[in-house]
Amino acid sequence: MNIPSIHLTMLIGPTVPVPAPSLLAEALQSVEVTHSDEGRSGFQITFQVGRSGPFDLLDYSLLSNPLLKPCNRVILIVTFNAVPRVLMDRIITKQHLSPGNEPGTSTLSITGEDVSIMMDMEEKSVEHITQDETIIANKIILSYPQYQLIPIVIPPPMIDPPIAIVRVPVQQDTDLEYLKEMAERYAYVFYIAPGPAPLTNTAYWGPPKRLDLPQHALSVNMGPDTNVKSPINFQNNALAPTLFSGNVQDSMTNQVLPVQTFASIRPPLASQPSLLTQSCVRRKKFRAESGLNVMQAFARAQGMTDESTDVVSAEGELDALRYGDILQARGIVGLRGVGYNYDGLYYVKSVTHTIRKGEYTQRFSLRREGVGAISPVVIA
Repeated sequence: MNIPSIHLTMLIGPTVPVPAPSLLAEALQSVEVTHSDEGRSGFQITFQVGRSGPFDLLDYSLLSNPLLKPCNRVILIVTFNAVPRVLMDRIITKQHLSPGNEPGTSTLSITGEDVSIMMDMEEKSVEHITQDETIIANKIILSYPQYQLIPIVIPPPMIDPPIAIVRVPVQQDTDLEYLKEMAERYAYVFYIAPGPAPLTNTAYWGPPKRLDLPQHALSVNMGPDTNVKSPINFQNNALAPTLFSGNVQDSMTNQVLPVQTFASIRPPLASQPSLLTQSCVRRKKFRAESGLNVMQAFARAQGMTDESTDVVSAEGELDALRYGDILQARGIVGLRGVGYNYDGLYYVKSVTHTIRKGEYTQRFSLRREGVGAISPVVIA
């Protein structure tokens, strides 16, 4: 399937997929891939099917093709001007057949999720003796070598190694849910991103990435340089920022100690963070769970404050042909052409890629903690 200056390559099969045969490539109608920093990322690939030859007497030939079986792996690579980029590495979980009454209207769709779904297949009861969250995250990720996972684990702001005679971390869930549960304690995220090379995946456990190099800028109202198709919509939720205060009975000293947050510790993307510049800020009681020491309690309260500060959101659709690249979710991108308040850098929360013959669009969702650009220019 070709688009001017863009080429789409599909690898499909069991654990180690191979290039798709011409039969699948010719039947391909559309591809939709979603990357998000919350939950698993998914995809839907639609093929045109028919029953016109002797091999279709019993059923649609594609429906019985072993390459499209559930639990097989699908990798899509998009090449922009000879530069390949891994768009997705997913596991097929469902098939959907829509027979049509008119010739050429029958379709077969396969849907699925990223390879983290294989971490969610078995509930376990495991004791992680004398291991903190950083060690546990690395250990779980490295236990899936068949998916070529490259672990990137960022230690939380406060590390409290468990002492066996005091407490033992116990997992009573799937590996995926336990990784996400540990991440939520510090407003961290866990996700698996395709690449950087085909047949590899990056497993990231850490804070949302706000210190990466910005991607190519999104341009609005800039004549021939415009690459955002639809009108971009902004929302500023002034009631979102929240500070927390309360007390915790320290599990180490048994004393009741105060816990309070004052600001976000995430790297700023806006020159006027709402938490610091607006007069109306929510203040809530922090209710610590039992068994925490004061460091653990503060880390959880700080994580809740950090998570509340992304008050400005932007939604729009990108023309991939004009943009000339894949907009990566979970990274930083510059926006220009909409004025000082909403120009500047943003965190890319999610991107949905839609590919059809002759068309490639990317719907995006951006976030940051306030208005005002922190830099007069962005990377074009």
